[in-house]
Amino acid sequence: MVIIESTWKMKFEHLLSDINGFGRFQIMIIIISFVARFTLPCHFMLGNFIAAVPSHRCDLSTLDDEGVFGNLTQEQRLTVTIPVQEDGTPSSCKMFPEPQFHLLSNSNDSDLATVPCQNGWVYDNSTFKSTLATEWDLVCDQKGQNKATATIFFLGVMFGAMTFGSLSDRFGRKTMLLVSYISGMLFGVASAFSTSFIMFAVLRFFTGFGITGIVIISSVLSVEWVDIEHRKLVGVIDSLSWTFGNSMIPAIAYCVNDWRQLTIVVTSPLVLAILTWRWIPESARWLIANGKFEKANFYLQQCAQINQKQEFASKITPETLSSIVVTERKDRTYSYLDLIRTPKMRRLALLTGIVWYGVASTYYGISFNITGFGLNIYLTQFVYGAIELPVTLSVYYLLDKVGRRNTEVGSLLGAGICLAINIFLPRDMSVLRTVVAMLGKGCSAASFTTVVLYSSELFPTVVRQNGMGYNSSMGRLGVSLAPLILLLDEVWRDLPQVLLCSIALLASLVARMLPETRDRCLPETIQDIEDGQTGYDIEIPLKSKANDEGEN
Repeated sequence: MVIIESTWKMKFEHLLSDINGFGRFQIMIIIISFVARFTLPCHFMLGNFIAAVPSHRCDLSTLDDEGVFGNLTQEQRLTVTIPVQEDGTPSSCKMFPEPQFHLLSNSNDSDLATVPCQNGWVYDNSTFKSTLATEWDLVCDQKGQNKATATIFFLGVMFGAMTFGSLSDRFGRKTMLLVSYISGMLFGVASAFSTSFIMFAVLRFFTGFGITGIVIISSVLSVEWVDIEHRKLVGVIDSLSWTFGNSMIPAIAYCVNDWRQLTIVVTSPLVLAILTWRWIPESARWLIANGKFEKANFYLQQCAQINQKQEFASKITPETLSSIVVTERKDRTYSYLDLIRTPKMRRLALLTGIVWYGVASTYYGISFNITGFGLNIYLTQFVYGAIELPVTLSVYYLLDKVGRRNTEVGSLLGAGICLAINIFLPRDMSVLRTVVAMLGKGCSAASFTTVVLYSSELFPTVVRQNGMGYNSSMGRLGVSLAPLILLLDEVWRDLPQVLLCSIALLASLVARMLPETRDRCLPETIQDIEDGQTGYDIEIPLKSKANDEGEN
């Protein structure tokens, strides 16, 4: 193994600072990435609309209209054929085997036998023109399949995160980003033309598999191209794309209330993303770490030119870049196994994995429950998205004032407390419960904004995409289980809230065990982590470093 002195650590940061670590070049990357990232929250929240279950009852159209039944009004037909639930509304899944005409004078039907709907269902199309539930009758005994569509999608996201995380460390950020764009678009559009639920589920899995590369690759690419001072800004801007998408999806779904058309509409931004991909640069850090000095020089020269720092461009050559190579072994291929080979990397992977699971499970557990408070689905989703804007802006302030770790711990703790409060609030206080849920959603959004930036700063360059892929997979595992957790309300009404609250509080405790990364250089090698550098025992404060250099 080649041992390299620690003097290189600031060299890339200094190089980036000379050509402007946050100029027009970096802004171009952020803007282009924003286009593709917009489609992600839309797809992640798509299930709230395409899998929505409108009001429904058994279909009575096949009953004899020529006899006595045909002389009854619609209200009387429902009275003699559909049992009444405890809340006084007609049953959604049961009917009488034969019309009970005596109920026209005696409304007591509690002792009468019922059977499942025999001839399908009639749906209320006033809110949704069509959904998965109305397309394939995924209601009553089949409602589990409807809920499973979200789980299937996020399982695809989970496996996609692992795949793209590994491949982008091996083949580069830019190449795999294009693969993610194309595969996400193709499978997303194809799923809108599904002719069966099985076909839709399979294509939805691969849609999640394809688009997940966008978030983990673009996040890392942005962080690797900016200086230390602006890393938090990049993380916040990336989160704003989610806020924008979460706020826009209810408006889009309101205007496009057919599930097939809605799926195509939220996938369409990927067409523009593919067209603009050519202007996205490869990560210079990744190129240097993999010995590709000519290409790294090309992109750094391009950065200097766009940022109008041509006077420094002449100082950048492949030869000077080769002096800051940071791999422990040349031509080595890194994998997920490198996350667990060494003690401190194992600890880092374990802790961040638990935190990501907790953050994602809490965030989406709240987000998927938009019909659980008795208010308009579009309004609830819009407020859920809009609340993230002030939260994201506050995170920008907190990341420097209190640090990444404290922000993560505090936001998870806040989400857990809000979930706990809603357990004890009466169900008929729907407005107050929604307000508390909004606060919890805001706290969970803050935790998500923080954890993406925080994790990208904790893992070294040589396995950063593997680390983010692993973490994203743990997060998507939490998302996949969130819809199933919500189904547990049939066991005990408050069980989902109790579980989500417990998960948030546990993740908060685990996050407290992670190191702080504020004002520290990104680690480049696994040895940096094992030596206790960059985010562990050895801090590199920027101001003191600059002062020392000035004195020299």
